[in-house]
Amino acid sequence: MAPDNTYRGRLAPSPTGLLHLGHARTFWIAAQRAAAHDGTLVLRNEDLDPQRSKAEFVHAMIEDLRWLGIRWSEGPDCGGPYAPYSQSERREHYLKAWRHLRDGGFIYPCTCSRKDLAHAASAPNNNDDEPVYPGRCRRRTDAAKFAEPTGVNWRFRVPDGEAVDFTDLHLGRQSFVAGRDFGDFVVWRRDDVPAYQLAVTVDDAEMRISEVVRGADLLKSAARQLLLYRALGWSTPAFYHCELVLDDSGARLAKRHDALSIRHLRKNGWTAEQVIARRALRGPSYKFPLSSRSSFLIGGDGSYAIILLVLFVPRSSSLCPGLT
Repeated sequence: MAPDNTYRGRLAPSPTGLLHLGHARTFWIAAQRAAAHDGTLVLRNEDLDPQRSKAEFVHAMIEDLRWLGIRWSEGPDCGGPYAPYSQSERREHYLKAWRHLRDGGFIYPCTCSRKDLAHAASAPNNNDDEPVYPGRCRRRTDAAKFAEPTGVNWRFRVPDGEAVDFTDLHLGRQSFVAGRDFGDFVVWRRDDVPAYQLAVTVDDAEMRISEVVRGADLLKSAARQLLLYRALGWSTPAFYHCELVLDDSGARLAKRHDALSIRHLRKNGWTAEQVIARRALRGPSYKFPLSSRSSFLIGGDGSYAIILLVLFVPRSSSLCPGLT
């Protein structure tokens, strides 16, 4: 196992589409922070969704990351001490955590349908990815009767009214109140797929990730995951949430923005040094020539952020084959 004082960061793309400028910016920051700490960078393939994850996107993300100059020393392409590095191969790890949560009374089965929950969709949730659950199944006490999680949703019972506080290394002090800012959240889906919150918590803990770098849209997820870490008896990583790259409507970039995908920019003659992220992309004006000596900047008006994707390879880590 890695010693507790060793920096371990991670890149955790999901192969449900092509990587875009927002991914490039976040992954560059993650790689730079790992290098600054002379640490290890891990690539994890988050192919948890069997309906949307595709092998072609796994190949594309690895190729695009290499093209950007990003280097990692553990991953699905080269293995490592905490393999496997693809979530689709880690079911037993998630089941072990599910059993611990079930036996400890932290989770309960939920049979509410989407229709049952429709009225909760408009509840205040800060545009989060999961509406606050109204609690219909919260008092169920039959979790021990389930040998497997299949067939129902499983929700984590949050401590209502408790403030989950933490200091984000980029955005500062954060506080979310359980039961108000987020409710009982799903850890295992009725279609027998572990949910994001449980899977990433298990993976980050078992892969000894010391700092999680990701987009600010997942800031509230840190509060959920801190509760999972506590319930599972694990030490927690540090968190560093990056500002998002926005499109011309002010929405965060998504994989449907094919014109802003790294693959599309490569095909149109861009070099890694010319990859640009802007806080608010407005039409075709995001493309500007860059000097090879440019670095990550935010203009005085806060509108531009320029990324130079030059990777500092951690001296203490050997690279995956083919990445030198």
